[in-house]
Amino acid sequence: MGHERDGHTLQPTALVNEAYLKLIDIRHVQWQDREHFFAMSSRLMRRVLVDAARARGYQKRGAGAHQVTLDEGRVGAKEPPADVVALDDALTTLAVIDERKSQVVEMRYFGGLSIEETAEALGVSIRTVKRDWTMAKLWLVRELKKSRD
Repeated sequence: MGHERDGHTLQPTALVNEAYLKLIDIRHVQWQDREHFFAMSSRLMRRVLVDAARARGYQKRGAGAHQVTLDEGRVGAKEPPADVVALDDALTTLAVIDERKSQVVEMRYFGGLSIEETAEALGVSIRTVKRDWTMAKLWLVRELKKSRD
């Protein structure tokens, strides 16, 4: 939400509220632990942001879509900004290729989890998350650049 324009209709509190409403509406989930909760929260925040972007009239090639910068503090790309719908499409493609890398990006970018928290949530080492994070960022930069071209 840090890269959204001022006065944007989906403020951080509204994002949290929407994600919370979706979380409490999920009745069939057997919560395993804190990490499972954070993983699901990250996924729901992604869905809320993507749905909001699509509702604003997303069109192919970015016409009318709001730009979201992928900076080092989030996804780490030093490339021009990409919109959240293109990022969602790229993450969906990445999930087909490598589900864990997609989950790492989802937890870090949408959920705001640290590398350590992400490693704990996925049950892998910190080193694995760092490697996945680096590879996913590179892959996403390439994919988002392709979609802009």
